[in-house]
Amino acid sequence: MFSNIYPNFHKGRILKREMLESLRDYPRQLADLYFQPYSDGIVAGTDVRVEAEQLVVGCGIVKHGGRLYTLEEEQQVPYSATGKETVLKIRFHAAEEQSDYTVYDAELVLDEEAAGGSELELGRFKLKEGAKLRSEYQSFADFATEFNTWNMIHAAYAGVGQRSVHPALMRYFAGQLLSRGSTNPYDIAFAMQCMSQEAVDRELILHYIGTRLGMGYKPYDNGQIHKYLGRILDDVQGGNRRGPDLRPGGPRRMIVE
Repeated sequence: MFSNIYPNFHKGRILKREMLESLRDYPRQLADLYFQPYSDGIVAGTDVRVEAEQLVVGCGIVKHGGRLYTLEEEQQVPYSATGKETVLKIRFHAAEEQSDYTVYDAELVLDEEAAGGSELELGRFKLKEGAKLRSEYQSFADFATEFNTWNMIHAAYAGVGQRSVHPALMRYFAGQLLSRGSTNPYDIAFAMQCMSQEAVDRELILHYIGTRLGMGYKPYDNGQIHKYLGRILDDVQGGNRRGPDLRPGGPRRMIVE
């Protein structure tokens, strides 16, 4: 049955262990239940800010192995120019049994390997010596610029059932789509979804791309998703803003005055 149990702390009553345990467990149980449908990945926050000599990872929540991890203070990760692709990752360690706690720990690392099974990617970059790393984008295509640009396209963002695409990327796409004046009903509806929720369902993104470009549904990776979303923006920029025929194969009428 459904329940909401709260211990009563009254003068003269004996303080029982079960009463304290209920207070301890309730927030954890609530969070686990709320995020149960989500895949592993970034659940909230953990935004990366680029500074002159370090990456600053903001507070946030991530999920790994079905377990929630929190970062309660900003963390700085020094970086340097190597000319090679470098990945910022969260690396999760095996549980550590202590006398009073079981500790599930993770750390932020930079290396040149793609994220493995015990890691989650936050972003990547390839910085030339003497250049400055940037995170301000001139266009949607600029998110994928190879050198000297913070790349969040492959960040492991959690979604319902399966991982999604970073919300900052999807909001930028939606803003570009609307500002270019598309009248395509699919574009408008999809842009509203991107603007109104934190993480857009991956299935929705894939169906939108397939329908909008007439290619059908395919399980694209994040890099391909970015490429095809960019193609849609180019299509709108090129003037093809007419709404699609919502009755494919159906009869058409010509009205002659």
